[in-house]
Amino acid sequence: MAEGNYSTLTEFVLTGLTEKPGLQLPLFFLFLGIYAVTILGNLGMVMLILFSPHLHTPMYFFLSNLSFVDLCQSSVIIPKMLENFVVEKSVISYAGCMAQFYFFDVFAVSECHMLAAMAYDRYVAICNPLLYNAMMSYKVCSWMVVGVYSIGLICATGETVCLLRLLFCKAYDINHYFCDLFPLLEQSCSSTFINETLGLSFSSFNIIVPGLTILSSYVFIIASILRIPSTEGRSKAFSTCSSHILAIAVFFGSLVFMYLQPSSVSSMDQGKVSSVFYTIIVPMLNPLIYSLRNKDVKVALYKFVERRQFP
Repeated sequence: MAEGNYSTLTEFVLTGLTEKPGLQLPLFFLFLGIYAVTILGNLGMVMLILFSPHLHTPMYFFLSNLSFVDLCQSSVIIPKMLENFVVEKSVISYAGCMAQFYFFDVFAVSECHMLAAMAYDRYVAICNPLLYNAMMSYKVCSWMVVGVYSIGLICATGETVCLLRLLFCKAYDINHYFCDLFPLLEQSCSSTFINETLGLSFSSFNIIVPGLTILSSYVFIIASILRIPSTEGRSKAFSTCSSHILAIAVFFGSLVFMYLQPSSVSSMDQGKVSSVFYTIIVPMLNPLIYSLRNKDVKVALYKFVERRQFP
């Protein structure tokens, strides 16, 4: 990895979310509970949609993939974070750090575009219901999901390959609770211009393009809702949309704060708190927001439980 006067780093130390001893144990149990809810919620959604035939529609197809992405992203980040709360030094190998960054990048980018695909699906369903079956056929939805994961893989591969070319000869403490791009760049003694340019370009594309897709979709959706004659119908639709928009705003807002501003030591400390939202909080909330308030999901869950109790 390094030549000449540079020593080879074989491991890094993750400083974690906080170094205050009094907060370590409470935060461990807090995030352990969040992780348990995230696993149960997202895995439950995937299984429920898989085994409920009447949920085999485009909307739930995208939702099951979103749950899969959230499940994987949380499992890439949280176990190592939990370790940091209970050990004196949370050490991660160089290879492990690169692998963690790669898989985090894959699933974070995929989530951005999966949310955009879901918003487009709802736009077609509400604003063009007569064309819905043609525009959102199984083949179209499958290719959209393939495209989402492909973008995630391409972006993560490009950034990770560029990261592997760097020499790390500074202090091996990473000011974060996982191996993210900008904290890693701070530890490099090589030129990081290419990495920063590529990271900013990919971040801009993966935040702005899905963000504009979601925004325009919901503008048309809200315009359609306003034309609903029933006050009760409008209220119910706005209630559902508002929870979706809130989750999306938290997710993209925290991404913007972390990746679309110049990096510095002070902003990195604030960025650790910001990154908690898109790596931990939003994956936990998504199953609650997108499914448990949904009547179809409640019916499917009731039938699933009933079948298990009375075989």
